[in-house]
Amino acid sequence: MRRLSKLGRTFSFSFYSFSISRGETSGIIEVHNARLRKRGREDDNQYAELQEEYINLDTLEPRRFWHCCLDSFNGQSLTFTTAENGQ
Repeated sequence: MRRLSKLGRTFSFSFYSFSISRGETSGIIEVHNARLRKRGREDDNQYAELQEEYINLDTLEPRRFWHCCLDSFNGQSLTFTTAENGQ
């Protein structure tokens, strides 16, 4: 995502929405045409390292999503795993 954004290219992705203040989700959000924005600062957002900022180029809305809630990228489903023994 970051590499494509630096190249001026767009991508699609989906993620599970999550509001930490409400402690709930609104389901899966699909974004068809996006580019990442500069990452937020922890001075402004205590969760900046856990979230990614993007612009939805279809609506021109600046938005953000939680890294752990990412579901797909350019039509490919994602599976996250952890390394054994912390490696």
